[in-house]
Amino acid sequence: MEQPDPVMAEIAQVVELGQAGSAAEARARFTQLWERLGPLGDPLHRCALAHHAADVQEDLAEELRWDLRALAAADELTDERAQQHHHSLAVAGFYPSLHLNLADVHRRLGDAGRARDHLARAERAVDVLGDDGYGRMIRQGIARCAERLAVEGR
Repeated sequence: MEQPDPVMAEIAQVVELGQAGSAAEARARFTQLWERLGPLGDPLHRCALAHHAADVQEDLAEELRWDLRALAAADELTDERAQQHHHSLAVAGFYPSLHLNLADVHRRLGDAGRARDHLARAERAVDVLGDDGYGRMIRQGIARCAERLAVEGR
């Protein structure tokens, strides 16, 4: 049964803050929330927080650090826990986006080998996504990242 989750609500508020153009404030709030959760906090909270915190980073190394945190938390997450937040969630559905983000940040850092590795992982994982708006967005992101790697000759 889905339960109201104040931490997920707070994460959503900070995401909105970042999308509204207050990236610096969002970075600070994500960092505070991460410190509150701790490295052994709820994997769903850590995964969601880190996944979104990566999006507001100015520094690519920091973006990579947050993306890696999100992936590590997903590896600890169970479907049962994810479905407590929303009945439709399955951890397998997190991996295409997580690996796509890692592929893209590695590409922008100039590490084509790691970028290709994560891109291949995203491609292998994407079949769990439906043919809906989200699934199409991730598939398009994978295609764009592959094209950029090819164009850059890496």
